[in-house]
Amino acid sequence: MTLLSTFSETPEAPEVTDDERAERLNAAAATWSGRIAADRTSAHLTYRVEGAAVGSVATRITAGRHEFTIDEPAALAGDDAAASPVEYALAALIGCQVVVYRLYGQVLGIQVDDIHVRADGDLDAARLLGADPDVRAGFSAIRLQIELTGPETQERYQQLRAAVDANCPVLDLFTNQTPVEVTVTKA
Repeated sequence: MTLLSTFSETPEAPEVTDDERAERLNAAAATWSGRIAADRTSAHLTYRVEGAAVGSVATRITAGRHEFTIDEPAALAGDDAAASPVEYALAALIGCQVVVYRLYGQVLGIQVDDIHVRADGDLDAARLLGADPDVRAGFSAIRLQIELTGPETQERYQQLRAAVDANCPVLDLFTNQTPVEVTVTKA
């Protein structure tokens, strides 16, 4: 079985109405508020994602009941069978932004009809390729362009942006240092 033959079609999220979305957001907020009020530690979540090397430099990821592949373009020894790790990092940022814009739009009573997010990340591969140890290994800059549609004023959408900036978990990963513990073992 080749790397490409393990791919399945990407599932589409179901269409929901604005009322269905509002109902789901309100129900989730009420449930979590009740849980947290009853036991503050119920908000402490641990996520586990696992990966195994496949192909040239690709990785098969298992995240809960979801599986996907990460690869690199041919210029970085990959088969270009899937998005790269840094593209997935930007995608995670975009996905989290959409969730938090929806959540805080609902909480603040700010109507958002549609959301489109673009993320551009600047990365100097010289460090990765061993050519320049003085440059940062990760992104040197990320630019998010968020386009919201709806009936609200620009000021209301800026209020929403401030709430999202303060509460988006993946944005926090990019803007604040997170302690990481790494262990390597021989199997």
